[in-house]
Amino acid sequence: MQEEEKTPMIDRERMRKQLNETHTWPCEYMFKFVVSNANENEATLRAIFGVKAKLSFRDSKTGKYRSFTIKCRVENADEIFSKYEAAAKIPGIISL
Repeated sequence: MQEEEKTPMIDRERMRKQLNETHTWPCEYMFKFVVSNANENEATLRAIFGVKAKLSFRDSKTGKYRSFTIKCRVENADEIFSKYEAAAKIPGIISL
């Protein structure tokens, strides 16, 4: 395996360990994103996180961007990774 292929795996394992040390599963986890203010982006996030997720948002001063805070119940660290990976497919999204 080349170095650039190993780094994401090492980072993921480090993050998994950190999440397991700081959370008791299942638990409510808070996700934060910034994305352009388009209705389809909100709809996509709602589809990823489901109807039970608590979703709040705030528009930027210019109205061009919208920040989302999403709280939802997750079963383990892998579910967190899965949600972030699904959200990463939204063009221009920034995960915080």
